[in-house]
Amino acid sequence: MKKLLVFLLVLVSVFSFLWAEGAVEMAEKTEIKVLILPKFEIGALSGDFPGEAQYYYEKYVMGGEEYEIAGGMEGSKLYVKDGVALYVTGMGKVNSAVSVASILLDDRFDFSSTYILSTGCAGSATEYTVMGDVFVITACIDFDLGHHADSREMVDQEGTTWFHDEGYDSSSYKILNQDLTEKVYQLVKDTELSTTVKTQAAMARTFDNAEWALRNPEVRKGTTVSGDNYWKGEYDEANARLMTETYNAPDPYALTEMEDAAIAVVIDRFGMLDRYIVIRDSVNMDVFMDGATPESLWRGDDSLASEDSEESADIFATARKNNFLVGEKVVDAIINGTL
Repeated sequence: MKKLLVFLLVLVSVFSFLWAEGAVEMAEKTEIKVLILPKFEIGALSGDFPGEAQYYYEKYVMGGEEYEIAGGMEGSKLYVKDGVALYVTGMGKVNSAVSVASILLDDRFDFSSTYILSTGCAGSATEYTVMGDVFVITACIDFDLGHHADSREMVDQEGTTWFHDEGYDSSSYKILNQDLTEKVYQLVKDTELSTTVKTQAAMARTFDNAEWALRNPEVRKGTTVSGDNYWKGEYDEANARLMTETYNAPDPYALTEMEDAAIAVVIDRFGMLDRYIVIRDSVNMDVFMDGATPESLWRGDDSLASEDSEESADIFATARKNNFLVGEKVVDAIINGTL
């Protein structure tokens, strides 16, 4: 009988210890209020020419904790400070999707109430946008899912070359939380944005002084189309407009980039799509500007971040600042619990 009592006491002690250890581990999970997801940086994370991460890094997580993420992007770390986390996901749908899934599966962190903020630059649609605009995105569409044809093999060589396939619909588009995106838009819509003389001149020349092309940058709502194929030109712009109509997006096609639809699919599977926010700025147009051609842009070394870019004039740094002026209002509202 004594042996049985001793055994039971030991068993109770072991289970008590294991339960206490588990409770400590749960208590030690770091709560993340907002996860900021830029896609690339230019040079260092602080103190030089800004890419997509720098302004957010410097204000919110510089000097905080740094974590390696298993399965994440080579060279990237999760930076965490005071409930704000930032991770440079890598460019393209595969890199961004794997990075985000790896972060959300890391049991060191509590993402149960986290807002996910995807931020970065993009190319923008004619007649609805100008370079330097910042958009609150209300729907994300995957450019690559469906069927694409080369126009040279089409009967109608002037027609759109994308064909809808509803078999992909579970992942080819995501309509974001419209109540949330409207709250975000109302919070940021009056943010004063900047442009440059060179950019305005390039817009005026390319689009023959069209009224829409001459306005100053604004904060707007719109749909983004994500493609691993970095496309440009009026025919694929027509495809993007057709996708936006086909999927009944709530706002017009505005931007094209390379990640947001993939991130939306990942976080939807984690049950977090209702807390997804996308803030994107325009650094180039989705058609060829000012006499540029595919050969002149993509067989050379033209850089969007150069002040002599054929593709973006000198708007890149200004647009990055515009993005941050909008994005910081969103992050601050999340931190303060006012969103």
